[in-house]
Amino acid sequence: MASNSSDNSQQRPRQRNGPPPPRRQGRNPPRTQYQPQQQTTQGVQEKRKPVFVKVDQLSPGTSGHTLTVKVVDQNSVPQKPGAASSHLRPARISECLVGDETACILFTARNDQVDLMKPGTTVNLRNAKIDMFKGSMRLAVDKWGRIEVIEPADITVKEDNNLSLVEYELVNVDE
Repeated sequence: MASNSSDNSQQRPRQRNGPPPPRRQGRNPPRTQYQPQQQTTQGVQEKRKPVFVKVDQLSPGTSGHTLTVKVVDQNSVPQKPGAASSHLRPARISECLVGDETACILFTARNDQVDLMKPGTTVNLRNAKIDMFKGSMRLAVDKWGRIEVIEPADITVKEDNNLSLVEYELVNVDE
C-alpha cells in the first residue's frame, strides 16, 4: 500500500522570494556603514595627529583630552581599612596638582600611575577625562589613556588659577 503522504525528512525548506523582511527596532540599533581611516601605499592605517589643549580649556564631563603638564605637588590618599576586598590588592591613589601656563587642576593617579607622577616631572596625558568629585573637576587617565614622562620642559605653572577649586552644581533644565 503506497501512501502519498509527505515525509518531513524529504521536504525542502521553503524558498523566500524578494528582499529579507525589515529588521525590527529593538534593543540593538541598525548597523551603520563603517568608514575606514585613510590608508597609505603600504596598507597601514594613518594615525591622526593629537590635538593638544591647555588646562584652562577643560570643562566638566569631557574626555579625550591630550595635554602636556608639569607635576607641582603629590599627596597620597589614605585608604580606609577594609575598604578593599580581601581578594583584591589594595589600590594606591594619589592626588597630584598638575598644570601649565594657563591654569592648574588636581589629577587623580591610581596604582602604577602614582610612580610616574613625581613633583617636578613633565608628562604627556593622552585620552584624559574630567571626573567630577564632590562638585569639583578632577583630571584622570583610565585604562584607555596613557601617561608618558617626557624631558623636562620650561613650564611655569599658574597656581593661582586652580580649576579644582571651582564648585559646579548639577541643574536640571526643563524644556
